[in-house]
Amino acid sequence: MTAQEPAASIRIDDRRPRARGDRRPTAAALLSLLAALSPSPARAQQQGQEGQATPQAPESGAAVPRGPGGAIVTPPASTAAPAGKATPPRALNYTPPEYPPEAEKQGREASVTLQLDIDRDGRVKHAVVVESAGHGFDESALAAAQKLEFEPARRADGTPAPARILYRYSFTLKTASPPPAAGEPAKPAESLRGTVLASGGDVPLAGATVSVARVASAGAGAATAAAPPELTTDEGGAFAFAALPPGRYQVTIAAPGFEPLAVEEALAPGEQLEVKYRLLPQGDGLEVTVRGKRPPREVTKRTIEQREINRIPGTNGDALRSLQNLPGVARPPSIAGLLIVRGSGPQDTQTFVDGTQVPLIYHFGGLSSVVPTEMLDRIDFYPGNFSAKYGRVQGGIVDVALRSPKEDGKLHGLAQMDLIDARVLLEGPVPFLDNTRFMVAGRRSYIGESFGPVLEAAGAGVTQAPVYYDYQVLLETEPTPSARLRLTFFGSDDALELLLSDPAPNEPALSGNVGLHTAFQRLQLRYDHELTDKDRLDGVLALARDDADFGIGPIYFQLDLKTISGRLEYARRISKGTVFNAGLDVFAGLYAVNLRAPGPNRPGEPPNQPFSTRTLQEVSRDGDFFYPAAYAELELAPTPRAKIVPGLRVDYQDLNQQVTVSPRVNGRFDVVPGFPRTTVKGGLGVFHQPPQFQEVIPPLGNPSLKSTRALHYAAGVEQELTRHIEASAEGFYKQLDELVVGVNRPGSIQLDYQNVGSGRVIGGEFLLKYKPDDRFFGWAAYTLSRSTRVPEPGEPERLVSFDQTHILTVLGSYRLGDGWEFGARFRLVSGNLVTPNVCNVNEQSCDPYRTNALFYAPTGTYTPIPFSGPNSERLPAFHQLDLRLDKTWRFKTWRLSAYLDVQNVYNNANSEAIQYNYNYTARQYVTGLPILPSFGMRGEF
Repeated sequence: MTAQEPAASIRIDDRRPRARGDRRPTAAALLSLLAALSPSPARAQQQGQEGQATPQAPESGAAVPRGPGGAIVTPPASTAAPAGKATPPRALNYTPPEYPPEAEKQGREASVTLQLDIDRDGRVKHAVVVESAGHGFDESALAAAQKLEFEPARRADGTPAPARILYRYSFTLKTASPPPAAGEPAKPAESLRGTVLASGGDVPLAGATVSVARVASAGAGAATAAAPPELTTDEGGAFAFAALPPGRYQVTIAAPGFEPLAVEEALAPGEQLEVKYRLLPQGDGLEVTVRGKRPPREVTKRTIEQREINRIPGTNGDALRSLQNLPGVARPPSIAGLLIVRGSGPQDTQTFVDGTQVPLIYHFGGLSSVVPTEMLDRIDFYPGNFSAKYGRVQGGIVDVALRSPKEDGKLHGLAQMDLIDARVLLEGPVPFLDNTRFMVAGRRSYIGESFGPVLEAAGAGVTQAPVYYDYQVLLETEPTPSARLRLTFFGSDDALELLLSDPAPNEPALSGNVGLHTAFQRLQLRYDHELTDKDRLDGVLALARDDADFGIGPIYFQLDLKTISGRLEYARRISKGTVFNAGLDVFAGLYAVNLRAPGPNRPGEPPNQPFSTRTLQEVSRDGDFFYPAAYAELELAPTPRAKIVPGLRVDYQDLNQQVTVSPRVNGRFDVVPGFPRTTVKGGLGVFHQPPQFQEVIPPLGNPSLKSTRALHYAAGVEQELTRHIEASAEGFYKQLDELVVGVNRPGSIQLDYQNVGSGRVIGGEFLLKYKPDDRFFGWAAYTLSRSTRVPEPGEPERLVSFDQTHILTVLGSYRLGDGWEFGARFRLVSGNLVTPNVCNVNEQSCDPYRTNALFYAPTGTYTPIPFSGPNSERLPAFHQLDLRLDKTWRFKTWRLSAYLDVQNVYNNANSEAIQYNYNYTARQYVTGLPILPSFGMRGEF
């Protein structure tokens, strides 16, 4: 028997396994390329044997798109990757599987294809059978795969990254050929044939140049003279080399307009190797992560990566709070959990968790988000010009993806406590259910127990400080290798209660408890299935309940909402550079509203009098609603450097019986492809938002209201400066029409709602970002904007209260080594706008002798006289420095970490509002939070 290395034969395999954790899969070429494993020298000494099993890669040399934050996968030219290029995993050893004895006796041969998940350390953390052979072959292959070791996949910056590959074992019954006699040349044979295709559309490339060169090794001679130096592919992209002796060869493929490809192949004696190579268009510009995420359909999509997600200073380690550091996002008032995007109102931005909308993203005060960071896979933020997939909103979109439970077959968990809340998480395999995993988490605040008694003793009138909790339960399985099924139940609950022992001077009849309670639950079923190489189906269905209760003395508002929502999207790759997406989006449910509120002013009573002294009126209403929608989009790539996405969305709202049509188009073009890439982008579209329930449901609202409309315009440029640094600039303009405006109805507690308002938002966003590497990440973001409204035709244009002209955020985090990491964030923001009732004595126009309020004897209160128009005074600029320090200790089976997050380090007294005395003759600024340190500990296993 002769020494023979296992043949790493390349087989044609066009399946496309699903990439878990993302809404869109990458092409089959991605996993196929990662499976192109080069046999190591250690395997070359292995003795051939009867009944040997050889590892096989389904495809070789497949071109792979690249993605933000993921490893940029390019075909390896050799086992040593060139500088600046990302590399797939490379095998460091080979452990042959045991040939099943019974199968060998019966003369059975088989091939088993495995799907391997390889972690950042190059270890096989999970292996599943993709193509089964039975008869003991599957078990043998799985056992051998657990012993494999790899050089991990690496990004372009050299940092290791997790990856998923296909790995094939072929079990063949054959006797090793005897060594040739001394001086006898090896018998030539036709040994290498294949096809060259263009990645994406699988179009054959005619005229591509394919060359081979013998790889020199110890004891090997020069390349055989009989081997042609190069061939040209025919009309079908095919080629064949017919006289290559056994050995290792470097195959190089080149074609005009495509990235060159170089791979190594091993030719075994007497065998023909059949291959399929795919070439990536130069400057393709498709941004796709290793995990298989499709390129964005929007002009601007900002993704916060896992490296950054819980290390941004000033967020207390909360990933969703980090959204407030991105361009286009205004700073909300102190401890207000709001998202204000590109000059739109907080209610104009929607948040989705795994494809299902939730009513709020932050707990009371914005202290933490409603989904724990530990369960997040990614956060996608669209500040405008988003895809036709999203509707019923005219501001921005936040799409939060939950990660999959770990798949290494072990139980994992964590527990964390800090000064605000405590959380736990547990995940692992479900007992007695194959290929099924679970994850369960919960969190509860204890600031009520900690600070409530202190505040009450200090006379603050607090009976219950903010108390919140949230919970998540997730089950995930894969019914087939190309499908994923996920069942999730999650919810959130917030409660706050204050005691008004002494009525306020301007509200003499208002006393008792002030209570606020909000809660929501979601039961969600999600199914993703890659039907074929060209067809994909994604679906999500959710049952939901939302509750909101507000009470202050005898006044209350209650809302109970029970809904069902669902989305079904079908994607079809029609041809090279053309993808069609179509979907249905349904939102329906039941509502119940109860309200007790003061009635209108009494005859002869001036406006702005205490509402607590008026006669109370009650309103109750319940009913149902149905909001269906359909959308379609084309993703067009007319050239490798361009991408155009036209789309159309049609919505119907039964509460006001209105149909809205929203056409949209976005585009990108690589002016300079490759590195350093220069990309221009732009988009425009129509976005409709239905009126809120209280505005359209009678008797509270007006059923003839129409949806508000926003026209989005955006244009920008992206520029790579270095491999780690990129810059972008984008200008945006939003025209707002048919805005809902409410005015008082004479003799009624309801407002008269009409579509008479208009507005506009104009601005620019600038981002300079250092992409995360092993030690550092950071960015500088600046937004310049102006947001105005015209309440009614003929009225003057005025700024909205949440307009902020300048927003600057600079942050970064650096790993010091030995488990230490240090970060800092600095923010400088224009102050919020207020309507002054007393002039600012620091202004030249201030008249200190001006009358500021009128006394009304029947109620014994003062009515303020506005000093100037609405939102005419801007508070002083906000500025704050936040610091964060992390330390991690690693043990054999678990990890302990601690962090100190300090907000407002130099204790700046930022102004958040204006407070007046009883007769409006004096005023003072209300300041926000002082220096706020938070210390936390976490244990993980």
